[in-house]
Amino acid sequence: MTKLKNFAREFLLIVLSALVIFLLVQIFFVGRAVVNGSSMEPNLHNGQRLLINKIAYAFSEPQRGDIVVFTPPYPSDNDLIKRIIGLPGETVEMKDGVVYIHQSDGTVLTLDESEYIENPSMSYYISSEIPSESYFVLGDNRNNSSDSRGGWFVSRDSIHGKAWFTIWPLSEWGSALNYAFP
Repeated sequence: MTKLKNFAREFLLIVLSALVIFLLVQIFFVGRAVVNGSSMEPNLHNGQRLLINKIAYAFSEPQRGDIVVFTPPYPSDNDLIKRIIGLPGETVEMKDGVVYIHQSDGTVLTLDESEYIENPSMSYYISSEIPSESYFVLGDNRNNSSDSRGGWFVSRDSIHGKAWFTIWPLSEWGSALNYAFP
């Protein structure tokens, strides 16, 4: 009988420890997000479920090409998922399907987005200067996305984390398509 009590106690301790560790990881390190709509197609699809890295930006700043989950700067029931294109102090220009980044030192970067954009927007657009602690975001489906072209930026403190891994559907299982620009 003592062996059974010891086994039950150890089993309960293991289960409770695992539960505490799981909850701590969920609260502080990893979150979940669901893609709503088609603004990130062809890379992320409506209903797709993602794990997000909540501590990705604890020790570094968001980078151009990161897919982030954030609270939109307008009333909404859902978080948004978009790709960071412009960084603080820059201006974003879109012309003939190409994105140009005007940096504060006067240099202009031409983004090669051929890795993740199928149908670039042919509309002309130029942003105002991106404020400090803010980012310019675009959906990968440039012709069907509500994003920073609407006149808003994403503040650093409204970003919940970086898209990390697709967990559903299983056919899409794998790393999120964050893109590191050279």
